[in-house]
Amino acid sequence: MAVDHYENFPVASILLPRRLVPAVEAIYAFARSADDLADEGDAAPAERLAALQAYDAALDAIAAGAPQHEPMFQRLADVLNGFGLPLQPLRDLLSAFRQDVVTTRYANFAQLHDYCRRSADPVGRLMLGLYRVDDPARLRESDAICTALQLINFWQDVAIDVAKGRIYLPQDDLARFGVTADAIEQGRTGPAWRALMRFEVERARALMLEGAPLATRLPGRIGWELRMVVQGGLRILEAIERADYDVFRRRPRLKRLDWLAVGWRAICM
Repeated sequence: MAVDHYENFPVASILLPRRLVPAVEAIYAFARSADDLADEGDAAPAERLAALQAYDAALDAIAAGAPQHEPMFQRLADVLNGFGLPLQPLRDLLSAFRQDVVTTRYANFAQLHDYCRRSADPVGRLMLGLYRVDDPARLRESDAICTALQLINFWQDVAIDVAKGRIYLPQDDLARFGVTADAIEQGRTGPAWRALMRFEVERARALMLEGAPLATRLPGRIGWELRMVVQGGLRILEAIERADYDVFRRRPRLKRLDWLAVGWRAICM
């Protein structure tokens, strides 16, 4: 889960038990390929939606116990059945990917948070399911971490997303801080932009810290995995701050020294 579209999700893959690698790969293949159907290439919206509908139909077939002729879906069915994982998180992911095809603006944070609930939180819930963790308190903390990671990814990728015609920053926040869509499209980073991004960075940080106790409550490798995830996300927020919130000229990302800091902070949690 550590590359491309999901680079901010479980980053410490060397900590993943080998027995879980095939399951994680099967879930990732589904999520990654479905995300690509929504995002990549030059297909028309109707074609993208039809392709995602085929994924929904495959989930229906898995739920009915029907054999899968596509290897990716057969591997996914084996994982779902073997670990007793629910189908709903995968349906939620498809719902978010369909939304990406047709939605380019979010009126307020409530709408954006609902999108994150379906585009990010299912990943964490499925990972916890692989470890047989399903109590409500831990799921809520996982949701907070995953939503924070999704927001962090949005704040990293403002320039990339606006080039695709999308602005994930809530419209009411833009109005509150006096930032226009034109300013984002032109990459202007004046005082209004910095004030807006300072607010959004703190919002993501608060969510991450809300969920962070999960990393110290889970034992063994999953606990260390989550410590790295939490500290990696927080470090990216610091990189955005160090860049004075200019995410247009150079995308903030973690370098070798950053990972040393992330590792040390994970140990100290």
